[in-house]
Amino acid sequence: MTWIDALILGIVQGLTEFLPVSSSGHLEIGNVLLGVEGNTNLLFAVIVHAATALSTIVVFRKDIGTILVELIQLKWNESVRFVLKIILSMVPVGVVGLLFEDEIEKFFSGNLLLVGSMLLITSFLLFFTHFKKQNDREVGYFDSLIIGLAQAVAILPGISRSGATIATALLLGIDKAKAARFSFLMVLVPIVGASLLKLKDYWEAPVQYEGLSTSSLLVGFGAAFAAGYLACRWMIQVVKNGKLTYFALYCLIIGLIAVFSTFL
Repeated sequence: MTWIDALILGIVQGLTEFLPVSSSGHLEIGNVLLGVEGNTNLLFAVIVHAATALSTIVVFRKDIGTILVELIQLKWNESVRFVLKIILSMVPVGVVGLLFEDEIEKFFSGNLLLVGSMLLITSFLLFFTHFKKQNDREVGYFDSLIIGLAQAVAILPGISRSGATIATALLLGIDKAKAARFSFLMVLVPIVGASLLKLKDYWEAPVQYEGLSTSSLLVGFGAAFAAGYLACRWMIQVVKNGKLTYFALYCLIIGLIAVFSTFL
């Protein structure tokens, strides 16, 4: 992977992490188009996901600051309840990540048929939210577990994490702004944890990731952070305005192209 490949893929990741179009699916498509092969795909995906996690922290810095301040007060307040819901949402993806790590890595092999099929599922999920009447309900404890299950399924390349979690929250009747906030904050700990573990593997046995230099990782990280910051701020407004059907159409088109291209 050259630094130009890393720059392009980093921008793709940053833009698509927060837009409900599947960043992992687009990274797989990008890897195929750019001819990036080998054992580097998953490591690079984890690193650029960490960059977008950092951009999330920057965008929601005031919310995170308030949560941290209220947590140290050691009182049963809204921030404590919110953190408990975040922890509940992390359970499904944590179980899947720990028990099926080897199986998950096999999905990141440039399989366009799989990516295209999952993009079609994302499209249908986003489309269904158009018919759901919304209200101002908060995320409950059971809601957080269901949304967490959606996040676990979104490990598959082509299933949008933000799309799956926001759409699930909306289908549960959660307020649009609260659904977006919960979706973007719930992913921070899993992504940071996975990134640290993968970096540990890289530094202990760099030969396993031959073809992926430190400079490429840094370029990809920087590009994903900048693009992710802009996309995150935009996506918050998109969810509030209820325009997810546009992304449903986009996923439908890209998914069909990916599926049909495997047979050409």
